[in-house]
Amino acid sequence: MTQSGPENVPEHPTTPPRPVATSATDAALRAGWSHRHRDVSGGWLRPTVFGAVDGLVTNASLIAGVGGGGGSNHAIVLTGLAGLVAGAFSMGTGEYVSVTNQNELVHAEVAVERSMHARFPEAEQAELAATFRGYGADADIAEKMAAAVSKDPEMALRLHTRDELGLDADDLPSAWVAGSTSFVAFSIGALLPLIPYILGFPGLLASMAIAAVALVAGGMVVGRITGRRMVLGGARQLLLGALAIGVTYLVGHLIGAVPG
Repeated sequence: MTQSGPENVPEHPTTPPRPVATSATDAALRAGWSHRHRDVSGGWLRPTVFGAVDGLVTNASLIAGVGGGGGSNHAIVLTGLAGLVAGAFSMGTGEYVSVTNQNELVHAEVAVERSMHARFPEAEQAELAATFRGYGADADIAEKMAAAVSKDPEMALRLHTRDELGLDADDLPSAWVAGSTSFVAFSIGALLPLIPYILGFPGLLASMAIAAVALVAGGMVVGRITGRRMVLGGARQLLLGALAIGVTYLVGHLIGAVPG
């Protein structure tokens, strides 16, 4: 004869309730919620856009200036190639040096903060508690949060540098990526208006038409990446590029019209 168990013990164990946060997250995910973001640190987008636009506008302006002054096709090609090489190296090295210097400055400031953490840990913890109070936590919770974070010195240092420097010292842009990207982008941009001359079909009008199409296309691509209206991005880039090219052409034409 078997004995039955206690009446208040369920026959099958019940599943513990799921945390509200997990349930809400799952529901949001099913509805399309996403927390993935694109890289906005400037590591590649800024030097790519800046390099390509600079190369295109610079060389198109040089070609327009020399062509407007009555320069020969040989002079235009020579000027364009010289502008491409000089500009690409200038942009590449400039981006590399500027990003390197910026990163070195950040690391120097992080070293200062690390020294303060080592010498005055209580003061740094109090400062961290004040930061949490600024985010809306009450005084007691802020003190507990600061104490918990301060148990990990590297995490405390990271939070301090994020709050005080406005960036993450562990996620800085690469100087090599910025320099090489700018070099390649400038070269491609500068090469486009030279295509008719290199292919043996020289013509200032054809060169400017290619530059105009490239400016519009580049502006639309950037607009697509940044979420702006593509038409406005293309029109803005065309307008600014046309202004630089037009002024340079006028200067070349006026100088070329002056008797030697």
